[in-house]
Amino acid sequence: MDALWEGFQEAVRLIVRGDAGLREVAWRTIVVSGSATLLAMAAGVPTGYGLARGRFPGRTLVLSAVNTGMGMPPVVVGLIVWLFLVRSGPLGDLELIYTKRAMVVAQFLIAVPLVIGFTAAAVQALPAELPDLLAALGAGRLRTLWLLAREAQLGILAAVMAGFGGVISEVGASMTVGGNIQGDTRVLTTAIVTETSRGENANAMALGIVLLVMAFAVNLLLTAVQQRRRR
Repeated sequence: MDALWEGFQEAVRLIVRGDAGLREVAWRTIVVSGSATLLAMAAGVPTGYGLARGRFPGRTLVLSAVNTGMGMPPVVVGLIVWLFLVRSGPLGDLELIYTKRAMVVAQFLIAVPLVIGFTAAAVQALPAELPDLLAALGAGRLRTLWLLAREAQLGILAAVMAGFGGVISEVGASMTVGGNIQGDTRVLTTAIVTETSRGENANAMALGIVLLVMAFAVNLLLTAVQQRRRR
């Protein structure tokens, strides 16, 4: 309890003081995880919709792979990305390893199965005859897609929250491909690991509290949008 209380006090002190190091790491965390989540939305929502409504050979296999990807350990994703981006790897010439862009790639691969899986489940929960009903009422293809997306928007917003929560809290992939370089690729989760390894438990707890508050704030915003849409 003493460590928790000291961590809380340190977090308040850092926030009130406007600590430059904390602002830098927190902002980098939002940029990296936010970029990965937006990319996962752009790729995952249409893919999830296509898997939910499409009928093609191997669909069950693809859905199974997506569901497996939803539980993929982040450190394994980081290892795979590292093998591709390291200098001797097939994409080594891009010189992305130990950069924020590599971290975005790794976090994108963590988030996109979550977005696809949740979106597919949300769309599949809609009545199967709904597209035919909309078409009978005169809705074109794009209009039908838009209306179906609106009907499934609660689930789609849940998909976004799941994707964001999955990447902002992970540490293995970010440390593997980003290198945890101070002033460049260090984010809140890797900073917590660093402070803990140094025995600076109060600082680590402070960073953890800041991370939780930041994640809560983002999810509060998304949940407010979700519930407003529901009403």
